[in-house]
Amino acid sequence: MSDQLRYLADADVTAALPGPLRAVELAAQALRLRAGSAVQVPPKPQVTFGANAFADAMPVAAPGLLGCKWITLVPANAERGLPTAAGLMVVCDAETGLPVCVMAAGALTALRTAAVTGACLRAFVPTTEPVAFVGTGTQARSHLRVLAALGYAHVTVVGRRAEALTPLQEFAGGLGMEIGVTQSREALRGARAIVTGLPIGLHGTQLDCGNLRDDVVLLPLDYASSVGPELAATCTVWSDDVDQFAAVAPVKMGERYPPATGWVGRHLGGPRPSGRLLCQNLGNAASDIVVAAEVAANAAQLGLGALLPR
Repeated sequence: MSDQLRYLADADVTAALPGPLRAVELAAQALRLRAGSAVQVPPKPQVTFGANAFADAMPVAAPGLLGCKWITLVPANAERGLPTAAGLMVVCDAETGLPVCVMAAGALTALRTAAVTGACLRAFVPTTEPVAFVGTGTQARSHLRVLAALGYAHVTVVGRRAEALTPLQEFAGGLGMEIGVTQSREALRGARAIVTGLPIGLHGTQLDCGNLRDDVVLLPLDYASSVGPELAATCTVWSDDVDQFAAVAPVKMGERYPPATGWVGRHLGGPRPSGRLLCQNLGNAASDIVVAAEVAANAAQLGLGALLPR
């Protein structure tokens, strides 16, 4: 065990990230891991501050893996030109408990979130089917990377701000994919899968139950900003973390929100249910530590970051 601690800034993390397809594989592993009994991921302790902002502590322990993420989400940062999500991830030695690597959590969170979505899409939605992403923020870009790597050919981004759509179209072109961009939610009518990445806590932005396919797969990243209890009630609801879902749903999504009846990680290798499917991936520390451990290993091999005394 080294007597030094490696610190990775966001640029170092970005350089050490696994590629999109590898990240999807890691996310699928994490989903299965969380659905089993060998991992400890308690519901996130949370504090709130400012205007609709919050911070979570996300500890995790599993065979060979130990760590914790501290993550803040400040929707108002978008207007300040700052990231809405920021934080730190600590990767520890699972035997001694000593910290091995501390890394900025922005790029890590963006990739692991998109990779979890990708694992669900790969399992439940053929690449020939149309996919829509609602939102134009950081997650739009991270998801486009994953969608391009998985080979989804019919992708539309639906955004409220016209000025944000053209840069996303150009970004997708750099990935070798052609996407549609629109401000109209009519584009969601034909989508087989809809990923929503609006700021958490918005009102008046929920999707209309009557405008969606009867076999749509919904993957909300924004709690109930897009998928409210009425729409959720028309779906089979699965979660990456059923225990955490039960703890946070009444507060984050409302008392009328239907419960999650299955773990996403237990269904990745099997058929999806008929009708609408809602995969409410809350973002749990199992996916963070699996990806972060690989980032730490890659960074050590590449000599990235700064070595600090303990």
